[in-house]
Amino acid sequence: MNAATLSICVDDYPHTMALHRGETASATLSLAMQVVKPISKAFAPMVREGRFDISEMAIATFLMAKAAGRNLVLLPLVVAERFQETAMFCRAGRGIETPADLAGKRIGVRAYSQTTGMWIRGVLQESFGLRADAMRWVTFEDAHEPSFRDPPWVQRASAGETLNGMFESGALDAAIMGFELPAGDDVRSVFPDPAAAGAAFHARYGFKPVNHLVVMKGAHARDAALVAEVLRQFNAAGTAPRSRAALNPALELASRWCADQGLMARPLSLDEIWAGLPAAVA
Repeated sequence: MNAATLSICVDDYPHTMALHRGETASATLSLAMQVVKPISKAFAPMVREGRFDISEMAIATFLMAKAAGRNLVLLPLVVAERFQETAMFCRAGRGIETPADLAGKRIGVRAYSQTTGMWIRGVLQESFGLRADAMRWVTFEDAHEPSFRDPPWVQRASAGETLNGMFESGALDAAIMGFELPAGDDVRSVFPDPAAAGAAFHARYGFKPVNHLVVMKGAHARDAALVAEVLRQFNAAGTAPRSRAALNPALELASRWCADQGLMARPLSLDEIWAGLPAAVA
C-alpha cells in the first residue's frame, strides 16, 4: 500500500527538525513540509482557505476559528510556549512603573487577536484589575479569522506606520513586541521582574502559557489511525503529545480570556475545543 501524503506547515524548532528533514516518515504516512517565515504568516491561510492538511497555529487563532465554525481539529501537540511578561515594553519617563500604570495608555500590538497580547491582557485584568477596555490598543494587522472585528477600544494605526516606529517615536506608551526587542537604553520591561511575574502566573494557574499548538483538517482527523501516526511522528521528532487533561487548564483559561477580551462571543467548552479529535487520543 502506498503511503499517504499530507502537507504540513510547522516552524523549524529543534523539536520539529526531524519532520523538516523527513526523518520520521513511515510506510503509512509521509509529511510534505511547507515552509512559511515567520510561521505566523501561515495561520491566516490555514484558517481562511485550509491551505495545509496540518498546521502550527496560535491558541487564540484556533479558538477564534473554532468559535467561527472552521473545520479544524486540535491535536494535543504544543510546539511553542513561554511566560509572556517578557514581551511587554515601555520607555522611561512615560509614567509606567508597574503594569497597574497602564490604565488609559496607548499600547501597541501587532494584532489585537495576537496570542501573546491575549495572555498579557488576561494577566492585567486578573492580577492588576485592568480590563482590556481600560487601555487604548493600537494594532497593525487584521485577525487571522476574517469574521472578527476589533472592539471599540482598539484603533488601527495609520497606513505606513509600524509597531517599532511608533514605539520609538513615543506615539505609543507601551508595546507588546513578541520576539522582536525594541532598541534604546531607556527601554525597559513593563513588568519590573518578568521572571517573578512568570513564576507568579505558574503558581496561580499551574501551567506555562501555550503559544502555538498543531491543528489538522477535520476531514483527515476522522481517521483515528492517521491521527495516531501524525502524533507518533511528532513524538519521534521530539514533540511529545500531551494528554487532554494536561492541556485543559490552559485551554479553559485561554477560552475564557478570549471571551472576556471580545475575541469571541462566549467561552468554548472543552468538548467544543476538542471536537473532532478521535476518542482514542486521550
